[in-house]
Amino acid sequence: MQTTDAKAAPHGLSPAIDPPGKAGGGPGVAFFDFDGTLIHGDSLPMFVGEVIGRRRAALALADAIRSGLHRHVRGRGPGVDFPGSVKAIFLKRTLRGLPVADALAAAERMVPRVRWHPPLLDTLKAHRARGHRVVIATGALDLYMPALLRGLGVDDLLATGMEVVDGALTGRLGTANCVRLNKAERVRAWIDAHGPVGATWGYGNRPSDLPMLALMERGEVVKIRRGHAQR
Repeated sequence: MQTTDAKAAPHGLSPAIDPPGKAGGGPGVAFFDFDGTLIHGDSLPMFVGEVIGRRRAALALADAIRSGLHRHVRGRGPGVDFPGSVKAIFLKRTLRGLPVADALAAAERMVPRVRWHPPLLDTLKAHRARGHRVVIATGALDLYMPALLRGLGVDDLLATGMEVVDGALTGRLGTANCVRLNKAERVRAWIDAHGPVGATWGYGNRPSDLPMLALMERGEVVKIRRGHAQR
């Protein structure tokens, strides 16, 4: 597969989505990050806020950041990097013991709160209109993503899974955290498993999505303009 450097488009406006070069062998596939690309902000604190309350979620996140920093200074962080450690601590302290049914109900309550990024939402729909496959690749949890993506015609979802025992969350991840290098590895594995895919496009933010965007024939670094949102 040909790779190119990801290029930023001003104000999140997307590049042309016609097939680059003479790519063939498939209908083409577009990979989209979710947080900070298709939507404003981070969906995980929003989800946890629906579970335990927004104020408690904000306090728990601040405490997880402090704990993650202290643990990484000692070389004892539970994640592969500092953000991963914060995420692991945050999830364990807020979601451990939560019944899956309650998590799915919280996901439904999130739906009207999401602030979409219209240019990228339009780009996703344009890919669909041209018959391209659409895959969401995100560090967000697979617990709530299906509810948020409902009706968008997404072909597949690569997300972070939570461990479930006896119908309740343990607070631990059930998969690797689908961000940065792991996200790129999962995207490459998807392409290998579903190929030949034809032309490839990628949309994500800097710097976490650069490894994924480097796999694409056309990769765009998305910049969300403040106040440019749609509910």
